[in-house]
This record gives sequence, C-alpha cells and structure tokens, in this order.
Amino acid sequence: MYRGHSSTTFALPGEYRKAAERLFPKDGFSRGQKPDLKSAAEFAKALGIGSDYQRLLALDKNSGELRTFLERFQNNLDLLIKKTWVEKSDETRKGKLQNDIPSLMAAIECGDLLKAIEEFGAILDELAYLFFGGQSDAEDFTEYTFRIDAQMGLLWWYGSRLGLLKELNGKNIAAIEEKVLWAILLLGLCYLTNF
Repeated sequence: MYRGHSSTTFALPGEYRKAAERLFPKDGFSRGQKPDLKSAAEFAKALGIGSDYQRLLALDKNSGELRTFLERFQNNLDLLIKKTWVEKSDETRKGKLQNDIPSLMAAIECGDLLKAIEEFGAILDELAYLFFGGQSDAEDFTEYTFRIDAQMGLLWWYGSRLGLLKELNGKNIAAIEEKVLWAILLLGLCYLTNF
C-alpha cells in the first residue's frame, strides 16, 4: 500500500480540504463512518476530473466503453513508467512496476476491489519514487507535491489514504459497498489516465 508521507504540521489547502476530508477524514474514520459516492464525486471535482469521472462511474462494469477506458489507463500508466528517467540502478524498479500492472488489472476484472486498491496504492508508491526519487520517502512529500501542482498533490494525498479502506473494512462494521470501493479506485485510475 502506498506509504505516502505528510508532515504533521501540513494542512491541505483550504480549497481542497473540505472535499478531501469528506472522503478520508483527517483523523481517520470514526465508528460507523464510511466513504460514500457523494464524497468521492466531490473529490473528483477537486482533482479536476469531475466530468470524466462521473461519465465513467455511470458505465456498466461490462461495457465496451469501460473496457476501452481501462485499456487506456493501462497504456498510459505503462507509458508513464517507460518515459520516466531514472538512475541505471533503478531500472529494475521500473521493470518490476510494469510487471505489477497486469495483477492490478486482473483484480479489477475479477471484482476484487480491495485487492485492486491495495495494488493500486503500491503502484502509486513506486510511481512516486520513479517521479521524485528519494524525496517520495520524505515526511513532507505530500506538501512538496502540492507546491509543484495542487491537483497532483491531491493525488499523492489520496494515495496516502488508501490504506485506511483496508483498515476500515477489517473493523467490526459493515463493509464498504462495492460501488463505493469502485468509485474510490476510479478516482486514481481516471487521474492517471488523463495525466
């Protein structure tokens, strides 16, 4: 799972905080609280992918248009990985990351959304390393990415919160609905497809 870091003193910029913290509350999920479709849609708008996200979310899981989108995601992610310049010593990380994509796609295809979210988080973690090197492990990484581009910062912030879903599902509460898990995963897929 993405191990994203953010300084304890870092606060999300005000224009994004409300939508972000509705999806993933600042202090974690309290008893009975879970993410929902409305909070995911608000976050999509903050990420700048609102209309694409809504269109894709409305598609049937077996539709040709959704399959085409997933192929575009996979191709774009593969291209991002290939075009990222890294030190020669990190070339094996690029290759391993490319090898992780089919497993993510298989988890999505078979409907194992918690596994897909976990694998997507791990992919985001490695992608952050390829983009930013050792800075991706720094405590102020999320703050750093917000200074570069606010929406990109939101992506890494989102990635750092994905582990909360597994934690939430493991508690003695009703599981997160499949359509909500799909909505949350779709946020990252849609952003990286359009990156």
